[in-house]
Amino acid sequence: MRAFTYQRVGTPVEAAQAAAAAQGARFIAGGTNLLDLMKLEIETPVHLIDVNGAGMDRIEPTGDGGLRVGALVRNTDLAADPRVRRDYAVLSRALLAGASPQLRNKATTAGNLLQRTRCPYFYDTAQPCNKRHPGSGCSAIGGFNRHHAIVGTSEACIATHPSDMAVAMRLLDAQVETVRADGARRVIPIADFHRLPGDTPHLEHVLAPGELITAVTLPKPLGGRHFYQKVRDRSSYAFALVSVAAVVQADGSGRVALGGVAHKPWRIPGAEQQLARGGRAVTEQLLAGARTTQDNAFKVPLVQRTIDGVLLEARRA
Repeated sequence: MRAFTYQRVGTPVEAAQAAAAAQGARFIAGGTNLLDLMKLEIETPVHLIDVNGAGMDRIEPTGDGGLRVGALVRNTDLAADPRVRRDYAVLSRALLAGASPQLRNKATTAGNLLQRTRCPYFYDTAQPCNKRHPGSGCSAIGGFNRHHAIVGTSEACIATHPSDMAVAMRLLDAQVETVRADGARRVIPIADFHRLPGDTPHLEHVLAPGELITAVTLPKPLGGRHFYQKVRDRSSYAFALVSVAAVVQADGSGRVALGGVAHKPWRIPGAEQQLARGGRAVTEQLLAGARTTQDNAFKVPLVQRTIDGVLLEARRA
């Protein structure tokens, strides 16, 4: 790990100002992803800004019946909150499907959204990777890519986003609140927060340098039955091959979002109009134009079968 300086801050604006004053700075809270990347010298910040004392650790009701989740709320606390378990069960279930209890105790809401891909070529600094070194190439294309993306890919990158929580947030149409060094604040719809790779896969989100996530806002509850089905190689502490987040209403309508198939949580609202016709009809629209390889072509029927399983469970209620 390379040498770095360290600073604690007391407010979100102070954190953003500290980042603006130190080129190459990074925010740190739980550090469950960043510290691993620093040890491998994939991330090499010269200055760490500790935001744990910045007061963004509460879950509060909003005026329109939703919830405002502070950026520092730990995954364990968010999953266990009675309001989340009652009104946003898909989010609670997605959080509990991720990582291990020890990591969930440290990982934060903002950090979960910002975690980086677990593509093995990204983690292997001996291999070319456009995420680490733009323009160097993508080793996963033509390599072993069983876990990789099948939609929203580009010639520069086929990595997937690893978060379970972000898939549920996308299903719920959450909004991300941020602050900049000059105190300017903005609200970013979760649908627009993560980028597709295009020619710049190293740019994974729309945050400006030094812009700090302060909270994530959940709209008023959707009602219906909530599901989060994660298919993985082992029953715990593994990233999704495919995951399906769904809310199904009594009349059969609902919403569906996917994880494990794209560079960002994947949702096509138009596909949800096909829910009454079953998993095949939904999958055809969700994965329209999929670019598969010999290693990951199984993800297409796996998505369909997983959606079918969720819909069958919904009908049994």
